[in-house]
Amino acid sequence: MAILIRTIEPSDADRLTRFHELLSDETVRRRYFSRHPHLSESELARLTQVDHEGREAFVAVVDDEIVAVGRYERLDDPTVAEVAFVVADQWQGKGLGHQLLQRLAEAAGTTGIRRFVAESLVENRRMLGVFLSSGFDVRTHTSEGVVSVEIDL
Repeated sequence: MAILIRTIEPSDADRLTRFHELLSDETVRRRYFSRHPHLSESELARLTQVDHEGREAFVAVVDDEIVAVGRYERLDDPTVAEVAFVVADQWQGKGLGHQLLQRLAEAAGTTGIRRFVAESLVENRRMLGVFLSSGFDVRTHTSEGVVSVEIDL
């Protein structure tokens, strides 16, 4: 089964809606830290329309359907961006998070971003594993069940 990783496009809105609505409640909670069963129209527009400078997103696609999304958004410090991922339940643990992180790091490097930051729930071991095994210099701090991650690119 071929997996294509490419930048997200505005035409992915319907695919992204289907992808999000098929995620388990637990996967959604781990990504958003709360229930978030549906994406609003404004969220869809923001998530699918990136400028490839301050905001970037890649999707992993199988059979024309999204199975994972990774994105970053530049923060006030132009050398830092927040990074986030979500992977369809049946595709978790298969390396898509690593592949997306590598693609995002490559894209960030061309725009002057030197560090990613992220937050993950303590129990989201797979996501934390992606960061810790990335080969980048990673620092973590845990407080009240949330792990703050800094990744030097």
